[in-house]
Amino acid sequence: MSMNIVRDKSLPRIDYDHVMSLTKASAHAWTEKDAILYALGIGMGADPLDETELRFVYEDGLKVFPTFPVAVGFHGGALEDIGIDYRYVLHGEHAVTLHRPFPASGRASAASRISGAWDKGAAKGAIFSQEKILTLDGDTQPLATLQTTSFARAEGGFGGPRDGQPSPHRPPSRSPDHILRIATTPGQALLYRQSGDLNPLHADPGTARAAGYERPILHGLCSFAICCRAVMATYCNFDPSRIQHHQVRFSAPVYPGETLAIALWKDGKTVSFEARVESRGITAIRNGLTLLTE
Repeated sequence: MSMNIVRDKSLPRIDYDHVMSLTKASAHAWTEKDAILYALGIGMGADPLDETELRFVYEDGLKVFPTFPVAVGFHGGALEDIGIDYRYVLHGEHAVTLHRPFPASGRASAASRISGAWDKGAAKGAIFSQEKILTLDGDTQPLATLQTTSFARAEGGFGGPRDGQPSPHRPPSRSPDHILRIATTPGQALLYRQSGDLNPLHADPGTARAAGYERPILHGLCSFAICCRAVMATYCNFDPSRIQHHQVRFSAPVYPGETLAIALWKDGKTVSFEARVESRGITAIRNGLTLLTE
């Protein structure tokens, strides 16, 4: 996709020291209905007679899908205050760490900060990373930590460091231990967006075409969760308490209705994974890592 990238001159100049000092507090609330809607949006319950998946979409004995915190804490972070030109921002990486079981309903406070900023050079873009810690109201210990990394294509040359960005997780060089194929549905983005990400890129054909795509694309965080589905189905018997940490690097868009072929490698408590759209010969998710509990 070729595009002439010109930063909006009305936006404030980005200063490295200011960026690294940014923090933000926010409040979040969710209900059982939100947890169920999220699980439906990532494809759980597609077979209503599958009692294992039913537990995530039915209020009787409801289980919370382990990546649900990314939807709860999607809005209200320090990244919003940098002054990035969001016309040219790509979602680079995402991670969730669960410090304790995530409740089906609740209220939480969140503290976010910019955890890193790297300048790739003029006309080459910049990388900004945010950490957000959710703490359940009334508690003092963290509930979940979210890490978001964005590639801001218009911000190169702002003066930040070029080196020091954490190296991505590398999967083993051997053949995958398992490959699990999970199909998305043509309307999946329309359902997933009800969990909070209302970007028209995922719903409006005109917006998608203007951005260089043939049609609306699936949310990266939906693919993020589908990869977690593959890990849970293969190694955890859909027990959410087994998932301690889950992270990905986004490398290509997925269109609703496509099938993800998720390659999995397990080494002790570490599960590595990548996800391909075989029909187009592209890798959509790279450098995936899930850490399991005992």
